[in-house]
Amino acid sequence: MNQALKSLLDLLDLEQIEQDIFRGQSRSAVVPRVFGGQVAAQALVAAGRTVPAERHAHSLHAYFLRPGDPGAPIVYTVDRIRDGRSFTTRRVVAVQHGQPIFHLSASFQTYEDGLEHQAAMPPAPDPETLPTAAEILPRYADAFVEPGVAERLLEAREAVDLRYVDAPPFGSVGTPKEPRSQVWFRTNGKLDGVIDEPLLHVCLATYVSDMTLLDSVLLAHGRGGWAVGDVVGASLDHAMWFHRPFRADEWLLYDQESPSASGGRGLGQARIYTRDGQLAISVIQEGVVRVPR
Repeated sequence: MNQALKSLLDLLDLEQIEQDIFRGQSRSAVVPRVFGGQVAAQALVAAGRTVPAERHAHSLHAYFLRPGDPGAPIVYTVDRIRDGRSFTTRRVVAVQHGQPIFHLSASFQTYEDGLEHQAAMPPAPDPETLPTAAEILPRYADAFVEPGVAERLLEAREAVDLRYVDAPPFGSVGTPKEPRSQVWFRTNGKLDGVIDEPLLHVCLATYVSDMTLLDSVLLAHGRGGWAVGDVVGASLDHAMWFHRPFRADEWLLYDQESPSASGGRGLGQARIYTRDGQLAISVIQEGVVRVPR
């Protein structure tokens, strides 16, 4: 486990300051706001800490309300909406400087047997055959709108080994493509020996899920995103369904596509599979996607 992953785990280890009230810190952001995946993951940690351990997160629905300040702590307040015989529901509001910046509803369930089927995993090359972020990002340094963007992107991804199957949006500027993107990801180190509970793996996947989901929107229009200055974007809402157990320190395939973009917004939807083909997570996100004038 490298230091970046240790720092990420520390970031998710919230401080409890009162019953159902937690405080989280932020890490330096690639853009001048708190990374949305961090807020979503921390909010899910806060919700999960008020739920019995035998109940596991099966869904979340969230709205990003305001940009977060990476220089200030975030306070998470949890409402215990319902504790039923099988399901538990929690609502979390993240607050900074006296204002809500994020809202999350999460549902947890006691495990039970039921009907089983899933969509088949799409074809993808083995992750070991693909370049790492350290290998791929310097290739595009000259295209980025500001000096040092490649280094900041690389720093932001040191905790997670994320590998693009095809060229990322910033490597495909000017060439519209099919609105689909695939990446493999896992934590940059094994999680054995740390607080190795199902909630941790779910929260880490939530963190990563906000990194690339709108890439397919950009690919459809030959846009490279904020890094090359041809799009202004931000997450608006985010939903995830956790279908089957998985480990965030083992390879997961993030298969993403965009069915629509309009009105200054783009929609991304995705499925996350374990390496052996199990459908683990479904994800949908809408974000602001504006062309600067």
